[in-house]
Amino acid sequence: MSDSPVSDSAVTPGPHAVAAGGPPATPEPSAGRLPALAKIPNSAALVVFLILEIVFFAANSPYFLNWDNATNILTAISITGVLAAGATLLLVSGQFDLSVGSGVGFVGLLLVELQPHLGTAQAVLVAVAGGVAIGLLNGFLVNVLGINALITTLGTLAIFRGLTLAVGEGQNIAVNGFDWAIARPFLDLPVPALVFVAVAVVFALIMSFTVYGREMYAIGANSNAARLVGIRVKRNLFLAFVISGLCMALAGLLNTSLIGSSSGTTGTGLELAAVTAVILGGTSLQGGTGGVFGTIIGLLIVGVLSNGLTLMNVDSSWQQVATGSLLILAVAFDRLRASLLSGLR
Repeated sequence: MSDSPVSDSAVTPGPHAVAAGGPPATPEPSAGRLPALAKIPNSAALVVFLILEIVFFAANSPYFLNWDNATNILTAISITGVLAAGATLLLVSGQFDLSVGSGVGFVGLLLVELQPHLGTAQAVLVAVAGGVAIGLLNGFLVNVLGINALITTLGTLAIFRGLTLAVGEGQNIAVNGFDWAIARPFLDLPVPALVFVAVAVVFALIMSFTVYGREMYAIGANSNAARLVGIRVKRNLFLAFVISGLCMALAGLLNTSLIGSSSGTTGTGLELAAVTAVILGGTSLQGGTGGVFGTIIGLLIVGVLSNGLTLMNVDSSWQQVATGSLLILAVAFDRLRASLLSGLR
């Protein structure tokens, strides 16, 4: 799936508007006037960078290019990938959800605490409801009370991380009879990797081929213009936060099943990993552009980097430095491209 920018018709006056006395549309700069940096598609640059990564680590580790290692990479990015799918939908509309990491931990806590008392099926339902409740709370605070999404989700991140630590008393609690995620039903791929692929396909279809998906791009490009053409901005954004809550719930269940336990620190840092992948994948911080394909490439870049550095025995602390540097470079590239394009319009 290709990245899907919002249609210009949603925000740019057409010829009929000009004839009626409206402002003329700003002419697009010709291709020859664009600097080379502005011409580079995000996805193309990302694919080239990913290939260079693969070539580098293949040359430096004899264990990198084999199927077992490929499945390790896919498994490692699957939990983050489920969260990043929801984060992509939010970010193209200009919104954030930084509570996803603590949401994963909270969902896992609900499952391991309630399973001995309610049974697995009921505990799963309550855990899923807990993830959805976080999304509902974020959506209410942002769209009904009008609190900034960044502040809101930073607050709920702290709230649910604190609840997870307090209720779980900081302990690592095991779960019994909930190991379905370790199965490898197809091509020796574990369930989390297959679930991630399915989630990515669903989100790509929603964002590219549904009215709701196109409206989210329009909201991110210009929310006032979207409102003027009849798009229900608050309703759409509220639903996006609920969908993010569903992604938290699914990621929490996958993580708990894969690890076999949950603790107060489960999910720590997942919000940064998800946002890094989405921004690295070309979704603009300003909203209006981006897509699931770019997010997948961003996830693979981060996953290959982490895996390759591990095979080269690089300390995990330096891996964090490398990931953070990638995020800064991705944002800088996005801002530079935006500045070049806006300066030529």
